[in-house]
Amino acid sequence: MNRTKSDELYKKAITLFPGGVNSPVRALKSVDGNPIFIEKGAGSKITDADGNEYIDYCCSWGPLILGHNNPNVISEVKKAIDKGMSFGAPTAYENELAELILGNHNYIEKIRFVSSGTEAVMSAIRLARGATGRNKIIKFDGCYHGHADHLLVKAGSGLATFGTSSSAGVPEAFANETIILPLNDKEAVKRAFDDYEGDIACIIIEPVPANNGLLIQNKDYLEFLREITAANDSLLIFDEVINGFRIGFEGAAGHYNIQPDILTYGKIIGGGMPVGAYGASTEIMSNIAPDGAVYQAGTLSGNPVAMAAGIAQLKECLKPGFYKLLEEKTEFLTSSIETYAIDKGYEFRFQKIASIFWIAFSYKDAIKAADEIDASNMEKFRILHRELLERGIYLGPSGYEVGFVSAAHSQEDLDKTIQAFKKSLDIVFA
Repeated sequence: MNRTKSDELYKKAITLFPGGVNSPVRALKSVDGNPIFIEKGAGSKITDADGNEYIDYCCSWGPLILGHNNPNVISEVKKAIDKGMSFGAPTAYENELAELILGNHNYIEKIRFVSSGTEAVMSAIRLARGATGRNKIIKFDGCYHGHADHLLVKAGSGLATFGTSSSAGVPEAFANETIILPLNDKEAVKRAFDDYEGDIACIIIEPVPANNGLLIQNKDYLEFLREITAANDSLLIFDEVINGFRIGFEGAAGHYNIQPDILTYGKIIGGGMPVGAYGASTEIMSNIAPDGAVYQAGTLSGNPVAMAAGIAQLKECLKPGFYKLLEEKTEFLTSSIETYAIDKGYEFRFQKIASIFWIAFSYKDAIKAADEIDASNMEKFRILHRELLERGIYLGPSGYEVGFVSAAHSQEDLDKTIQAFKKSLDIVFA
């Protein structure tokens, strides 16, 4: 495909932004070529600056569960814009979206809107510390929770160790308040509570880890986390920025029927607009200002345009059979490709849940921890990504990222994608 205009735009962008991008993964450092500049999107497809069209399985990293430019969402956004872009004051849109969520969600009683998933998680951690009066938090290797200082840490050499910063500019003192543990290891969690008894404010986990592969955990492990936090007067935070409203309206909490103390959301509840949220019981949320002493604020929180987009999108998600159809599409797509790979003897599998999938160059049926991912296989993903792009299939430009199926993906889209995968896999494993 000719990408002359994208290349020209990238040359200019390098003079304007660090690395020529405003988010690192967009630089395509893990795959071939320069960043592709997108001109427009419609339904299941995106078109780049050179006019090349792709079937999109990135879906803006998940939030576009209805596809691009959904007519209902766009219509409501235009109505909201006609009234004003931002007020820094309450609007009825906030009430309507909150009622829509809380009225169909059994795991939260009050909610606070913010402007991003990172902000939601940052606020949830502060809430947990404020509610418990404790400082330390537990997170897991292989889970990403945004770029707040105390969460940009990686595992050290021990099973239960204080983290070391994974970004310049993060003070060691911040990292030292974060305990990093391996996923799917109950003994490590028990030791951490023994070693730091009375000082752990919370455990935060992606209940469906989807930022470093798709590391689907067993229900009994998540139930164990619920039990051990309760036993130690700590809080359990489910970071559902990616899987909330994606694997079901009640997300992973509803899927596993587990009640966390705090949940964080993003992406989907904005219908493509920048938005995030965190929610909990009325009791826990009473700690948030102006009711309580935990301060959190934002001029654009509850922005009317974002709220309008979220209302329109979530109303679609609540229609009967919506999630069932998405899951059926995803199952058809992934099983068709996987069957071909198995017949050919290729070391290739999909890991999937609901409408989220991840490509694993492995014979294993389940990868549950980050250290089980063979980094050398990212070379295979690099080739696969290149070949799929040439055949009009767009995936996120990293082998550690997940893909998404939207309501806009048609049977024709799925059939074309399956054939593109087959031809591309033949080249990868040639």
